Amino acid sequence: MAETVAEVMTTHPVRVEADQPVSVAAALMRDHDTGALIVNDNGRMLGIVTDRDITVRVVADDRGPDTPVREAASFDVEAICPDTSIDQAVRLMRSHAVRRLPVVEDGRAVGIVSLGDLVRESDPTSALADISAAEGTH
Repeated sequence: MAETVAEVMTTHPVRVEADQPVSVAAALMRDHDTGALIVNDNGRMLGIVTDRDITVRVVADDRGPDTPVREAASFDVEAICPDTSIDQAVRLMRSHAVRRLPVVEDGRAVGIVSLGDLVRESDPTSALADISAAEGTH
């Protein structure tokens, strides 16, 4: 059984620059079948943007696809390092009510760990683990 997030995280998370339009972020999410991207500024992690962020902060406010990612992203993001324990990651997700945590080394995102990653590791027979492991539909 895994002990650290490095053992269960998704490596090489998809990134988008903060000044790029949300249409680029949405296309990256589609192309990589993910609901979250690391937001960078010149290679350094600033935050995260999710499909929900784009929906709530851009589409719902009738803003266009050229809106910069930085206007949709969350920057007050809890980040962890690769040697963070699985238990600590779970506690952080619970206390901050988040489903994903960027994994950072030297200011750069090296991975992302999701609630699904942790569930698949801790209880691979659960319904949530089955759903998390299922192939996405396009």
